[in-house]
Amino acid sequence: MLGVNPTKKLGQNFVIDGNTVRRIVKVAGITAEDTVVEVGPGLGSLTLGLLETGARVVAVEIDARLAEQLPITVELMQPGAPLTVILGDAMRIMDIPGDPTRLVANLPYNVSVPVLLHLLEHFPSLRAGLVMVQAEVGERLAAPPGSKVYGSPSVKAAWYGAFRTAGKVSRQVFWPVPNVDSILVAFDRRAEPLESEELRLATFALVDAAFQQRRKMLRQSLSVVLGDSTTASRLITEAGIDPTERGEQLTVHDFLAIARATS
Repeated sequence: MLGVNPTKKLGQNFVIDGNTVRRIVKVAGITAEDTVVEVGPGLGSLTLGLLETGARVVAVEIDARLAEQLPITVELMQPGAPLTVILGDAMRIMDIPGDPTRLVANLPYNVSVPVLLHLLEHFPSLRAGLVMVQAEVGERLAAPPGSKVYGSPSVKAAWYGAFRTAGKVSRQVFWPVPNVDSILVAFDRRAEPLESEELRLATFALVDAAFQQRRKMLRQSLSVVLGDSTTASRLITEAGIDPTERGEQLTVHDFLAIARATS
């Protein structure tokens, strides 16, 4: 198949089932007015499904062989379809033409969260999306505070908007068949950013500290960032939060309140 052997290094598991492609496009709610970013288009099955809606598609592909072949495949199947291919690493890309409105992608399992957060940070025109990720990662992204799987990705995703799981995906729709389960995760971005970039960075630093020592009370886990446990207790209390709480009990708004108290 094009002389391409999927590699674990690039997290390549290609979707090869037409029904799954149609399901993803339908759940994503793509219209002809959208400019869709697709990360890791692979052999192009989802790309073709997205283009069938009349939407413009910008495909970001790190594998040079696949990036070169994709326009050829699309031209054969859908001549003249509005496709742009960018050869590059989605975690480092800083420019996508056309102010993309939606993200729809089968994200590489090994970098799914960093890719998602990078795109949300740098492309505010992305208003919504649907991504396919490893099941446990997807459940973590959509988890509410207090959940067993609630963690750093949950809080950071919530900074940008509302995330929800949107259905499981069979292992058999991929080539090669992965040894993990997959899930669809949908998101809608907040109408307005929660706060400034400076406060986002401060909030994320608190989140990282809290979940690196998730079993410790906030006054202990956040002392690394806030100076010492006494200072941490005072600032957390000023934010209206009990310093004996743990990070897994806090919402993104709670972490932001602590960040504001430190500024």
